[in-house]
Amino acid sequence: MNIWSISLQNIKTKPLYTFLSVLILSLSIALLLGIQQLQWSFKNQITNNLGEIDLVVGAKGSPLQLVLASVLHLDNPTGNISHSEALKIGKNPLVKYSVPISYGDNYKGYRIIGTTHAYTSLYKAEIEKGNQVENAMEVILGNDVALKLNLEIGDSLKSSHGLVENSFEEHHNLLTVVGILKPTQKVIDRLIVTSLESVWEMHEHEDEENHQENHNHIDHHEKEITSLLINFKSPRALLTFPRRINKQTQMQAALPKYELQKLYEYIGVGFKTISLMAYLILVISGIIIFISLYKMVKERSFDLALFRTYGASNFQLIKMVFYEGLIIVFSSFFLGILLLKVGINTILFFMENNQHQSILQEIPSKNLLQIAILTIIVVVISVSLAIYPIIKMNISTILSNEK
Repeated sequence: MNIWSISLQNIKTKPLYTFLSVLILSLSIALLLGIQQLQWSFKNQITNNLGEIDLVVGAKGSPLQLVLASVLHLDNPTGNISHSEALKIGKNPLVKYSVPISYGDNYKGYRIIGTTHAYTSLYKAEIEKGNQVENAMEVILGNDVALKLNLEIGDSLKSSHGLVENSFEEHHNLLTVVGILKPTQKVIDRLIVTSLESVWEMHEHEDEENHQENHNHIDHHEKEITSLLINFKSPRALLTFPRRINKQTQMQAALPKYELQKLYEYIGVGFKTISLMAYLILVISGIIIFISLYKMVKERSFDLALFRTYGASNFQLIKMVFYEGLIIVFSSFFLGILLLKVGINTILFFMENNQHQSILQEIPSKNLLQIAILTIIVVVISVSLAIYPIIKMNISTILSNEK
C-alpha cells in the first residue's frame, strides 16, 4: 500500500479545505517571518551603525531626528552648527576623537557626506578600489552606490541640492570618483563621502537670504557643519558632557543609543501587536487543519475500515493522516516564504526608487528554524486530535452500518 499516493489523493478530493489550510497557515508564517525580519533589521541598524559614536552634537531640535539624520541617515537634519564651535567641543579633554559631518546634497537619491578621513574608520570601512579623498571635489562611494549606479573610478557626477533626487537644483561643480569602499552591511554602503571643503565649495555661491533661512541665521562667512560625532575617553563623560552642551551652548547633544532604544520600545508595541495577530492566525490555521482532517477521517471511515480488513494497520492509517498534515505544512512554509519575499521586494522597490534606504536584512536561520518548528508543532497537535476516530475505530460496526 502506497501511503503517500493515498494521502495525495485524499488532499485532491477536498481542494477547498486544503486551499484554506495552506493559505491561512502561509499567511501566519509570512507575518511571523516578516516581524522577525523587521526586528532583526532594526537591531542590526542600531548595533552596526552606532559603531563607536557616543554622542551626536547638532542644531537645536528633536534629539531623535538629529540621531536618525546623522547616524542612520533616515531623516532630515535639524539645521547647521558653527564649525569653529564644533572644533572647540572636539578639543575637550573628555573627548577621545570627534568627526564632523556636513550634508544636504544628493546624487540620484544617495546622500553626499562631507567629512574627514576618520569617518570611514567609524564603520571600519576599507578601500576596495582607488584611494581616499585627498583634494576638494573628490568622492569615494559606498559599495551599494557603486553597484546600483554602475559607477567606476574616474567617473564624474553632478550633485543636486537637498536629500531627494531632483534635476532642478543641480550644482555646477563636478565631483570625481577616486575610490570605492568594500561592502560593510552598514549605512556607509549607501553614502557618497567627500571632504568638508567640497561641500563648502559647492555651497559658497548660495544666496545669502536662503543661506540664513536654512542655517539658523549663522553668518554666511563662517564655515558650518551639520553635526559632530563624538567618542569619549570614558563612559563617565556621558553623565555631564551632554547636559553641559545643552545648557551652555546654542547646540544640542543627543545620545544615539538612548534615543534609538527609546524608538525601539515605541516600535516594539507594534511588533508585539502584529506578532500576536500572526500567532492567532497560526492557531486558527491549526483549527482549520484539524477540522479538515477530522472531517476526512469521519467521512471516509468506511474506506479506512476496508483498508483494515485488507491488512492495513492502525499505524499505517495514522501515517496517512500525518502525511497529509506534512504536505500542508511544507506547502504552507514555502508559500509563506514566497509571500514574504514578494512583499519585501515590493517594499525595497519603492524604497530604492525614493530614498535608497535598503535597511532590511535577511532573517537569521535560527529564527527561521524556530518558526518552522512552531508551525510543525501546531500541525502535529491538529493531526493528533484528528486521528482519534481511527484509534477508536470499530471495523465491524462501521462495515455493518454502511448501506
